[in-house]
Amino acid sequence: MIREIVHIDEDLCDGCGLCVPSCAEGAIRVINGKARLVSDRMCDGMGACLGHCPKGAIRIERREADAFDESAVAAPAGHATAAAPAPAGGCPSARFVRLGAVAETGCDGTPVGESDAPSMLRQWPVQLRLLPASAPVLRGAHLLLAADCAAFAMGGFHGRLLKGRVLAIACPKLDDLTGYVEKLTEMLRLNRPASVTVARMEVPCCGGLLMMALEARRRSGVDVPVHDLVISTRGDVLGSREVPMESAA
Repeated sequence: MIREIVHIDEDLCDGCGLCVPSCAEGAIRVINGKARLVSDRMCDGMGACLGHCPKGAIRIERREADAFDESAVAAPAGHATAAAPAPAGGCPSARFVRLGAVAETGCDGTPVGESDAPSMLRQWPVQLRLLPASAPVLRGAHLLLAADCAAFAMGGFHGRLLKGRVLAIACPKLDDLTGYVEKLTEMLRLNRPASVTVARMEVPCCGGLLMMALEARRRSGVDVPVHDLVISTRGDVLGSREVPMESAA
């Protein structure tokens, strides 16, 4: 079939690997010092990788190609899979990974003991700036936009808030917020999540997290329920409400 698909100019590519984390489907890998499209079936042609190439080596072209096959990149339920190997010269911390609902081993590879609380994390990365807007795990999902401090303050964060949700974290006080609203807007437009829960701390500066979510909803035009949840510095839930579509704060 004739369709849009990524093309990488190997003459321009310097193998930095910055495009690899932005491809949620894992269709791009660095091989022998060059970024390469490893399979037509794994490329959705949406071009999430385009803006991450400092050399301008990536573009979208129309050509004969196999149809995009989401099953070729999806992981079986309950298992973790890397969308792509750690890129040479890229940042492994930003490599997209779909996780099972429960982590079965610790960081040293040993089985998690019965006394350990299970992890409910469904994907990596979790930082809003690094999470690809086109990540398949976001489609129709319940999105949890949480303040960086929330999980440390709230002892039951995984069981009470994270279970069944896709996580994105940010700090409206310390982060450079440039592009955050645009990123959230793109996420809503592309994926139409079932809901967005904003888990913010009680401190005033954390209100910026809710403002970001509401502005992204307004710009996207997606009528998604936004739930505002405020957590105290002691980890208690101080309040929870759904913010109506017409509300700006």
